[in-house]
Amino acid sequence: MKFVDEATIRVIAGNGGHGCLSFRREKYVAKGGPDGGDGGHGGSVYLVADDALNTLADFRVARRFKAGNGLPGAGRDMTGKSGDDLEVRVPQGTVVNDVDTGEFLCDLTEDGQRRMVAEGGRGGLGNARFKSSTNRAPRKTTNGTPGEARHLSLELKVLADVGLLGLPNAGKSTLISAMSEARPRIADYPFTTLHPHLGVVRVGRLQSFVMADVPGLIEGASEGAGLGFRFLRHLQRTRLLLHLVDIAPVDPEAEPAQAVEAIARELAGFSEELAKKPRWLVINKIDLADDDDLKAAREELLEALDWDGPVFEVSAATGTGTAALGHAVIQALEAMEEGEA
Repeated sequence: MKFVDEATIRVIAGNGGHGCLSFRREKYVAKGGPDGGDGGHGGSVYLVADDALNTLADFRVARRFKAGNGLPGAGRDMTGKSGDDLEVRVPQGTVVNDVDTGEFLCDLTEDGQRRMVAEGGRGGLGNARFKSSTNRAPRKTTNGTPGEARHLSLELKVLADVGLLGLPNAGKSTLISAMSEARPRIADYPFTTLHPHLGVVRVGRLQSFVMADVPGLIEGASEGAGLGFRFLRHLQRTRLLLHLVDIAPVDPEAEPAQAVEAIARELAGFSEELAKKPRWLVINKIDLADDDDLKAAREELLEALDWDGPVFEVSAATGTGTAALGHAVIQALEAMEEGEA
């Protein structure tokens, strides 16, 4: 199924039914009085998070969702039937905003989480509601109110503990395939990854975390260049960023330090909050350099960046260093949970 992370839909709640104007008329019953019932309430529209869904592709076809209308009241004080509520299932991690007002409505991050986004109209009152000691034959009723209608924007942000970022062909897809069961497309040309991939990395029998691989970033991504602008949002929910850098780039003139700094600028340009997330440096493709060259390149890179954070050396292609990286990540995540608690 094609991955779609944005959609716009229209939701319409049901209208309330009108109140009934009726008088009791039976043989041998004189002046039976008013007996018009109330109208039923209109159905409401709810969004429900479903972890079985992973894309908003269905909403590119079905864009209009309407709940049932309430039925009008009837004689003999019979209230009209209320309209059926409508539940619209969306992927877990969907952010919902009102298109017309810009209002933030909800962030559905838990499976089964339910939020009303359009309230049904109220049923009208029948004439039996208006009888009194001074008005024994009221002819007054009220109409049901219309249901709420809204244009909603749905924005999917994947839920992951760790996010991978780096230039195209830095080896992100290879790394996630080496550490998890995810099998993204891997090729020797840029922008092979066209949409995010999630993989569960199992470190121990009862220890695991979710890793997200997003399309590679290039300079200007925060302003819409390449594919990064569309998918940078998926890194906002992560708790830790692994910044992959190719220690043996195909272009001999490409400087790894400049690549790291360029992506750091894009993170800051997109979101200050994203730029402040913990970020580890992961030097990839160490199998393509001998020990002396690797040591010299590492020292040159760290000195150019003035880097004081964690640094790991891995080969995503051979799996070297991936186990140590996984153990370090799970320990960091557990420490974060303890700190939050």
